[in-house]
Amino acid sequence: MTSSSAADPTVQRRGLNTAITRFWSFAAPLYDTDFLQRWVYRPAHDEVIAQLHSHGAAKVADIACGTGILADRIERDLRPAAVYGVDMSDGMLEEARARSARVQWLKGPAEQLPFDDSALDAVVTTSAFHFFDQPAALREFHRVLAPGGVAAVTTMSPRQPLPFHRLSANRLTPAHNPSPAEMRALFERAGLTVSEQHRVHRPTWTKLVSDLLTVGVKPA
Repeated sequence: MTSSSAADPTVQRRGLNTAITRFWSFAAPLYDTDFLQRWVYRPAHDEVIAQLHSHGAAKVADIACGTGILADRIERDLRPAAVYGVDMSDGMLEEARARSARVQWLKGPAEQLPFDDSALDAVVTTSAFHFFDQPAALREFHRVLAPGGVAAVTTMSPRQPLPFHRLSANRLTPAHNPSPAEMRALFERAGLTVSEQHRVHRPTWTKLVSDLLTVGVKPA
C-alpha cells in the first residue's frame, strides 16, 4: 500500500530539495575552484552581467547563488542599489557571507522567494535551473519582478535531442534540460515576454557544456 505522502508532489519536491541542499552544503568549497569557475561558470556569468548592464536594474537577486561569486560580481561591477543572493544551502551561504558584506544573503528556494510582490528589477539564475520546479520558479520570478523587470536564466539545454532527455522529464520538472522552444513556452506561461534567447558564448573546446540564455520581461 502506498502512503499518500509518497505520492504527494509537494512532499517529493521537498525531499529532492533537501537532498540537493545537503550535497551543496558539503560541496561548497569545491565550487570555487579556478578551473570550474573560469571554464564552466564564468561564460554564463558574463552573459548575465551584460544583460543587467543593458537593462540598468537597480534591485537584483541571484537565485541559487551558491558561494556568491556572481552576486558579488554584480555588486562590484554594476553597483546597483541592492543585490541579493538567495540559496537553500547553509554551506553555500556561509561561503557567500565570507565573500561579501555588501550583498544581502538570504535563505530560500526558487519556488518561494523571500521578497514582496514587485520588489525587484531583475532576477537571475545560472547553472541551477535544472534543479528547480521550473514552472513554479518562473511564476515566482514573475511575482517578485516589478513591471518592466527582467528575468535572465541560463540553463543546460542539449543542442540535439538526447535519448534520456524525455526520460528526465516528470511532473515535478516538466523539462529538466529544456530545449529553446520549451524555455520560451515556460517563460510565456509564467507571464514573461521573451526578449532574447541564444546559446551562451563559449570557447570551442568547452562547447560540450551546452547552455542557453533566455531573457524575459514582465509586461508593464
